[in-house]
Amino acid sequence: MTDRMKDSAQPPNIAPATGKLGVLIVGLGAVTSTFLAGVEHLRRGAAEPVGSLTQRGTIRLGKRTEDRVPLIKDFVPLADLDDLVFGAWDPIADNAYEAALRCGVLDRHEHIEPIADFLKSITPMPAAFEQRWASRIRGENLKEGSPAELVEQLRADIRDFKERNGCDRLVMIWAASTEIFIELAPQHESLEKFEAALRDGEEMIAPSMLYAYAALMEGVPMANGAPNLTLDIPAIVELAESRGVPICGKDFKTGQTMIKTTLAPMLKARVLGLDGWYSTNILGNRDGEVLDDPANFKTKEESKLGVLEHILEPDRYPDLYGEMYHKVRINYYPPRGDSKEGWDNLDIFGWLGYPMQIKVDFLCRDSILAAPLVLDLVLFSDLAQRAGLVGVQEWLSFYFKDPQHAATVYPENDLFIQQTKLKNTLRWLMGEEQITHLGREYYPDE
Repeated sequence: MTDRMKDSAQPPNIAPATGKLGVLIVGLGAVTSTFLAGVEHLRRGAAEPVGSLTQRGTIRLGKRTEDRVPLIKDFVPLADLDDLVFGAWDPIADNAYEAALRCGVLDRHEHIEPIADFLKSITPMPAAFEQRWASRIRGENLKEGSPAELVEQLRADIRDFKERNGCDRLVMIWAASTEIFIELAPQHESLEKFEAALRDGEEMIAPSMLYAYAALMEGVPMANGAPNLTLDIPAIVELAESRGVPICGKDFKTGQTMIKTTLAPMLKARVLGLDGWYSTNILGNRDGEVLDDPANFKTKEESKLGVLEHILEPDRYPDLYGEMYHKVRINYYPPRGDSKEGWDNLDIFGWLGYPMQIKVDFLCRDSILAAPLVLDLVLFSDLAQRAGLVGVQEWLSFYFKDPQHAATVYPENDLFIQQTKLKNTLRWLMGEEQITHLGREYYPDE
């Protein structure tokens, strides 16, 4: 069963969330160390899960007059935070404590030192990494071998981690750096071609694809938090469906794109015109350093640029958006660290063509916004696996800049439609009525 269900489909039986859930993360940098520290503080009762839909979000059930609005975590059977066990791969050998200090996201005395014992216990496994895919990354904590051999080493890591930690289930998240831009190649078009390319050591098989293949072969759901061509190639989709495993991606929707997918639906809803949208970012963390390389920035740029076109539909509204100019820039500025500044200028027009402007200056913390997304994707991916949902999980588009979707349709980028899709999927899973917001039942005929 896939997540592309009909409204009339019977909800599946969901296996209980008993036992330990292993969380394997590719990349032990700013996002991952912030996520790990946050979860541990939550488990010790020292923090609130701000930004996490699974922990703080609510869901309306039935009519407004019924006043049934439980927390999502009380409505669907999610894994308990105390049952999460963590592992990671990274080409840099720093443990999670050292990574948290190096990245400089969290306050050392308030958020790192009190849980130093936990963070020091998470040491990254050697990574399947090749520098040409992210030339600014330097590291010596590496696996060696051909692509096929690396896959087998990753699969062994997954099995060993599961056995060593007594895990009942596993989930994998890609939270590593953006790889260089590549386009869909013949090696990606089918599982047969992909496996042949893997055996032959062909160059078009990116490291992220090795992790994806290893995870799915081991029956582990995977979410891709970067704009890489990874899970969304036909070969990997085919593998996910044949192995009965959920996948989702790509590119965590955190700062500027979160704003963009909120403002663009407003313009379209009010049928206001858009002449141009200029976006620039100042970022100083490792992600910013990697994206300072034009080949890696190209991958991110493609992810960011598609958002407006899919929301505003310029072909359908040529007089409003047909001549829209959209520019995206990312500037690496080391002194800023993880505190990113996203600046947007919108040149819009309204009644009688009169011009107006919207300007947004979003000073945000990239990893602080991303960490709760990682938690939600871990818990929802595990839920999807236990519910028997297979292949692309479009209902999780809410979390991504460039959502993975069926080949026959366009992606849905409107944040509010994505939220409705997510919550209606949860209602369906639990046998509750879908919410349409029609509201006619409150106004009986005269």
